Amino acid sequence: MAQSLNARVDFVIDATSYSGLNSYGKIMIGDRAFEYYNNRKVEDYIQIPWENVDYVIASVMFGGRYIPRIAVRTRQGRDFSFAARKPRELLRAIRKYVPSDHMVRSLTLVGVLKKRLKERFKK
Repeated sequence: MAQSLNARVDFVIDATSYSGLNSYGKIMIGDRAFEYYNNRKVEDYIQIPWENVDYVIASVMFGGRYIPRIAVRTRQGRDFSFAARKPRELLRAIRKYVPSDHMVRSLTLVGVLKKRLKERFKK
């Protein structure tokens, strides 16, 4: 059984985790950590203390009208991807604990292609 790291929970939302196989559960934003708990398997959980969160990356589409998923990058370089029912509210809850310069947009498809072309012609 997982023990929560948070003393106080600010926000809870239904979500999907894209770590390995997709799993459905809940994201809990609290005073000490970002936590994800699977609905079916109690042993399947992700707990990331705020000290270990390096960046929160949001995939933004259609000029900010649609946010399909977010990713949490840890200081160890590992990414955890999630999709939430109400991603704007989730990002607002995370903003209390992560500095605004560490909340970024992911590159679009065109941005990724431009970056790869520049790297290729730079060599």
